[in-house]
Amino acid sequence: MRATRWVVSVSVLALGVLSAPEPTLAQQITGTPGSPEATTTITGKQLPPPDPKFGGVIKEKASESTPWWPPRVVPPKGAPNVLLIMTDDQGFGAPSTFGGVIPTPTMDRLAREGLRFTNFHSTSLCSPSRAAIITGRNHHSVGYGVVGEIATGFPGYDSIIPIEKGTIGTILKENGYATAWFDKDHNTPFYQSSQAGPFNQWPNGMGFDYFYGFVGGDASQWQPNLFRNTTAIYPFLNNPGWNLETAMADEAIDYIKQLKEIAPSKPWFVYYLPGATHAPQHPTPVWFKKISDMHLFDQGGTKCATPSSPTKSAWASCPRTPNSHHGRKSCQSGTPSVGMRRNSSSGKPMCTAPISLMPTMRSVASSRPSKTWANSTTR
Repeated sequence: MRATRWVVSVSVLALGVLSAPEPTLAQQITGTPGSPEATTTITGKQLPPPDPKFGGVIKEKASESTPWWPPRVVPPKGAPNVLLIMTDDQGFGAPSTFGGVIPTPTMDRLAREGLRFTNFHSTSLCSPSRAAIITGRNHHSVGYGVVGEIATGFPGYDSIIPIEKGTIGTILKENGYATAWFDKDHNTPFYQSSQAGPFNQWPNGMGFDYFYGFVGGDASQWQPNLFRNTTAIYPFLNNPGWNLETAMADEAIDYIKQLKEIAPSKPWFVYYLPGATHAPQHPTPVWFKKISDMHLFDQGGTKCATPSSPTKSAWASCPRTPNSHHGRKSCQSGTPSVGMRRNSSSGKPMCTAPISLMPTMRSVASSRPSKTWANSTTR
C-alpha cells in the first residue's frame, strides 16, 4: 500500500529545492501504445506537457484506418500520496510536540518517528504565507506582498497568482495526481470571491480538482460561507450540531475513500487547512470541556512559557543545526527516534516531522498508513 506523506508549511517546498537531486526517472509506459488504457509518465520539464504526435493511420475509409489514443499521464510507479496540512495562527508554543502546553498526542507520536524542523519561513501574514507555500516562491512574486483584503493595484500586491507560477496543485495534477483543497482559501482575490467569478483564482482554477471550504480570512465554524467547488452550500441549516472542523475531516476522508475505491492506483494530493485556531474560536462543547478541565492556563502566560517538562526543556535547549541532507535547520535533540528514517519501500532517506492538528483530523490519519515529511505553522 502506498505510503502517505504528511507535508506541513512553507519549509516543505524549500526541501524540494535544497535536497540532493534525484536521478532522472526513465519514462514509464504501460498498456498497449495507442489503446485507451495506455499510460505514460512525463519529465515535468514542460507543463502542461506537449500533445503527443498522432500515432495512428488515417485513410479515406474507416475500415482502413487505425485509431490511436494519446496515453494518459500518470505519476511514476510508487509515487506517494501527499497530505499537506497548515494550521492557522498557531505557533510552536501551542502543541506539546514542540514544548507547548496543549497535549497533542497524535502529533507527538508522529514526531517520535521523525524530524522536527525549526526554520519555517513564515511571512507573519496569512495569505502571503499561503501563497508562498503553494507556489514555492517569494510571496511578492505571486501577488501577495500584503494580506489579500488590503491588496492594491500594484505588481506584487494585487493578490493575483500568475498562471506561469503554477501551484503545487497544478504541478501534481499535470503529473497525474488527484488534487483536493479542504477548508480555508485565503488566496482568492476579495473582488473575485463571489459566485459570479471569475474562478481562475479559486482552488479549482489553481490546480485543484476538488474544493470544500470557505473563502476569506476567517469564518464561523458553525455557519461558514461554505463552498463545494464554486457552489455555495448550507449543511448547517436545521443541523444545530454541525461544525466545520468535523465536517471537513469527514469530507476529506470520504474523498480519499472514494478515490481509493474508483482508482486505487491513482495517488492523491490533499491540501488541508483547518481554520479553527484562527478567530473566531468555535470548538465543540466536548473539546471545550476537555481542554478546560485540564486547567492548562490557570497560572497565566508567564508560567506557561517556562519549560517545566522533559519535552519542553529538551525542545527549548535544542541546538538549531543545519541538516546536510535537506539544507534545512533541524532539531538534533539526541533522541535516536527523532531524525531521518528510511522509506520502507524504497530504502531512501525520508524527512519526517509533524505539527499539531485539530483533533478531528485523527480519523484522517488513521484512514491509511502515514509517513510524515515536514513541519511548521503559519500566522
